[in-house]
Amino acid sequence: MTQHVDEEDVATTADEDAGPTQDPPERPAPTPRLAGAVLAGFTALAVGVSVLGGDFLNPAASTADGDYSGETVEMMIPLAEGGGTDTWARFVGAELTEAVPGSPGLAPVNDDGGEGILGTNHFMSSAKADGTEVLVSTASTVVPYLLDMPSVRYDFNDLRPILANGTGAVVYARTGAGVHGIEDLVDRDKPLIFGGIAATSLDLTTMLAFDLLSADIDSTFGFEGRGPVNLALQRGEVDIDYQTTSAYEPAVAPLIEDGTAVPLFSLGQVNEDGEIVRDPNFPDLPTVVEAYEKIYGKQPDPEALETYRAILALTYTYQKALWVPEDTPDEAVELLRSTAEEMGAKPEFQKSAAEVLGGYPLDASPDLADRIGKAYRVDESVRQDVLELLENDYDITIDQG
Repeated sequence: MTQHVDEEDVATTADEDAGPTQDPPERPAPTPRLAGAVLAGFTALAVGVSVLGGDFLNPAASTADGDYSGETVEMMIPLAEGGGTDTWARFVGAELTEAVPGSPGLAPVNDDGGEGILGTNHFMSSAKADGTEVLVSTASTVVPYLLDMPSVRYDFNDLRPILANGTGAVVYARTGAGVHGIEDLVDRDKPLIFGGIAATSLDLTTMLAFDLLSADIDSTFGFEGRGPVNLALQRGEVDIDYQTTSAYEPAVAPLIEDGTAVPLFSLGQVNEDGEIVRDPNFPDLPTVVEAYEKIYGKQPDPEALETYRAILALTYTYQKALWVPEDTPDEAVELLRSTAEEMGAKPEFQKSAAEVLGGYPLDASPDLADRIGKAYRVDESVRQDVLELLENDYDITIDQG
């Protein structure tokens, strides 16, 4: 281009000097050597663009500089649209990206294959470790990980948490089945019927609670959700159920008020010291440990209690979380975490998030990685206890490869 401009300037000057009737001299043809060199240069450039085109056309995200301007955060939600986890993820994701310096865009991606396993597998194999891709986890993906199911290709130890949010649950029973208190769970003439979705789902924690209490309970699985189980209990088709915190008021409280059902215990929460404590949303209900003490007058077996505590932390205390790949820059991880921590402490966020978060705080404190890391490093003895319970009591064998 520069050479062409120079020649045009020279020709104009020559025309002005010699008059309008003179033609400019013809440009000499390029030599074969020059033509080959030019062709080789363009070929090299084309190869460079094809190899590094992603870098030229889509430069790497600069998320480690404290500013997400111009970026888009892609959020992998490994479950279907419209469910509780999807609602939670989209709300938290929108609030977080709005609060992050630079206010990046948010692109939720739902992949509900294999009840959450396939989407999580895909994230682990393809997500960029630059702070622009995050994963949503929930009990549906954590329980298969705990059980080391063959289809699981992810390891939470290879991820870094940004924030977490817990929930709780209450076990209640139908008074028409002869249940008026905790003591009515044992030494029964006829077992109570528990309605479940799947033994390898969130139901697992409640099943472990029944096992810890040596409750006289038979289980039937295959319900499409806890709502249908609640309706089945009202019809007398099942006798005992649990509902999570967000569903308790609309689904269970009316049954308690009219005497149709009785609350027995909450599943509890695991505090920062690793102890099972009362759920803050149900402070008047005993935990499973307190229920055991009331029935038997002593502490539960330490091994059985540890198994229950470990699964409770996984499935309830840290039920939902946002993660990024392990190699994500420290600066990007800290920016997301600290933004989430500041956001969660604001009264206006707490008010708007009360229903979605179920009355439990958004946990993004500096020590979250240590606490959730310990919770997700399940001892082999715990895993074996769960596998034995499934096989011996529910006739479910998990292939361990």
